[in-house]
Amino acid sequence: MSERKIAVVGGGSIGVAFALVFARAGHPVAVFEPESGRREAITAELTAKLQSLAEAGLLEGTGEAIAARVRLEADLPAAVAGAALVQECVPERLEIKQQLFAELGEATGPDTVLASSSSAIPASQTGEGLAAADRILVAHPGNPPFLLPVIELAPSPVTRPAVVAAAHRIYAGAGMSPVTVAREVEGFLFNRLQGAVLREAYALVRDGVATVEDIDTVMRDGLGRRWAFMGPFETADLNTRGGIASHAQKMGPAYERMGVERGQHDPWTPGLVTEVERQRRALLPLEQWEDRVAWRDRQLQRVAAALRPDDA
Repeated sequence: MSERKIAVVGGGSIGVAFALVFARAGHPVAVFEPESGRREAITAELTAKLQSLAEAGLLEGTGEAIAARVRLEADLPAAVAGAALVQECVPERLEIKQQLFAELGEATGPDTVLASSSSAIPASQTGEGLAAADRILVAHPGNPPFLLPVIELAPSPVTRPAVVAAAHRIYAGAGMSPVTVAREVEGFLFNRLQGAVLREAYALVRDGVATVEDIDTVMRDGLGRRWAFMGPFETADLNTRGGIASHAQKMGPAYERMGVERGQHDPWTPGLVTEVERQRRALLPLEQWEDRVAWRDRQLQRVAAALRPDDA
C-alpha cells in the first residue's frame, strides 16, 4: 500500500502537511502547484516541518529520505497520473472545486479516489453533474494532519462504497485515524463538536459568567487533558460507577435544562441512552470498568508529566 502514488493538488499549508503525512508513510507523492513562487517555497517548508518532527522524536527514518519521496509538479495531468488517491487542497470555493474535480475526473482512472479537504462543502455539491461523482468524497483533516491524525470521510449519496473503503485503507495505512460520516451534515463531525463548545463559550462570555481566560483554563487544564486521549462518551462512561447509563440517569436532567436555557431541546431519551450504552458496553464490558479507570488515571499522569514546565 505504501508504494502507491498519492497526488496532492494545491501547495498551501494543508497541501504541504498532507504531502508530509503520505511521504512519511512511504508513499511517493506528487504535489501540483501552478504558481512557481509557491512551488519554490514548498521544499523549505517541508524540510522545516520534518526537522521539527525529528527533534521531537516523531520521525522514523531521516527527513531527507522522506522529503525525497515528494516531487513538485506544475502540470495537473502529470501530477495525478497513476495516483491511487488525489487529495484536493484548494481554496474553499465551490466553483473552484467543481471545475477542479471535473478536470480530475478526466485525468484519472475509474478507481482513483478523489478526496476533498473541504471543511464545509459536501461532496454532493462538489460532484454535482460530474461523471466522476461516484469517486468523490470529503476527507476533512484536523489541522495540521501530521500531528492530528483524525480524518473525516464524508461520502455523498452516490459515492461508491468501494471508494470509501479504499480511502479508509489508504489513510489508515498512512497512520491516520479515519472515521466515516454516515450521512452528509454541515460541519461533518469535527466542526459540529467544536462548534458546540465554541457556542457555549461565547454565550458564557456574553452572559458575564466567566472571562475568556477562565474558559480557556477550564478547557486547557480540565476537559482538554481528558479529551487528549479519550472522547466525551468514554469520559462520561468512566466518570460514574455503573457506566454511561448511570451517568445519563444522574446528569441527563441537568444537561437537558442547560440545553433548554440555550434554546436547544435535545433530551437524552431512554432509547438514545440505551443505544449509546449498547455501543459503549460492546467496547468496554462493565467487568473491565475498574481496569479502564486505572488506565485513564495513568494516561492523565502521563499528560501531567508531559505538560510540566521545563523549569519545574
